[in-house]
Amino acid sequence: MALRALVGCKRVIDYAVRVRVKPDKTGVVTDGVKHSMNPFDEIAVEEAVRLKEKKVVSEIIAVSCGPAQCQETLRTAMAMGADKAIHVEIPSPQYETLQPIHIAKIMAKLATDQKADIVILGKQAIDDDCNQTAQMTAAFLDWPQGVFASKIDKEGDGLTVMREIDGGLETIKVKLPAVISADLRLNEPRYATLPNIMKAKKKPLDKKTPADLGVDLKPRIQVLSVEDPPVREAGAKVADVDELISRLKALGRI
Repeated sequence: MALRALVGCKRVIDYAVRVRVKPDKTGVVTDGVKHSMNPFDEIAVEEAVRLKEKKVVSEIIAVSCGPAQCQETLRTAMAMGADKAIHVEIPSPQYETLQPIHIAKIMAKLATDQKADIVILGKQAIDDDCNQTAQMTAAFLDWPQGVFASKIDKEGDGLTVMREIDGGLETIKVKLPAVISADLRLNEPRYATLPNIMKAKKKPLDKKTPADLGVDLKPRIQVLSVEDPPVREAGAKVADVDELISRLKALGRI
């Protein structure tokens, strides 16, 4: 039996944009800045489409949480091959304090409502680098998880997932339904073609609110300050090892 896949698509500041911290240190500047789909989520969408091409998945539902502009991200996902989309609309003031636990609760509720068999998410977003949503989603659903996946194969009534760990590669088997998070080497996302971009405009896009899903967006974490990374000091050349040791001793490094 083919599976129903729910795929997360976060709208983030484009990876090529230099991020600037707000003067009041409460966050980063987002107004007038180019945004795009989180690269790890692009990989997640691509994997869902490939599973559909293999007849493993029958339907792909893309989900994005945030302001109205998230619909552009969802249209991109549908142009890549998702069948329909759900936009969980969150106004900008609430979106600024949105945290992985909120997204995990939303994804878990949607997975239940949509009768999904597999939830595929990017392993992390490039804006906050939290790497928490997939794990929390699996916990709320009480489903097995295969995170940091670099290869996914359907095997019997479950999945075989090769995952990247500090020591190399680990292969695990997970029963369905399951939550998967996509690592960088899982695949190379396709570009959306113009005909598919035009078709995506006609695909169904449903709108919901966190209240519709019974999710409270009260922040669980308080951000005290957002700072620019320290400026790296310029290096210096030394003539030989003796001079290097002398310099390090003078600096109190040895």
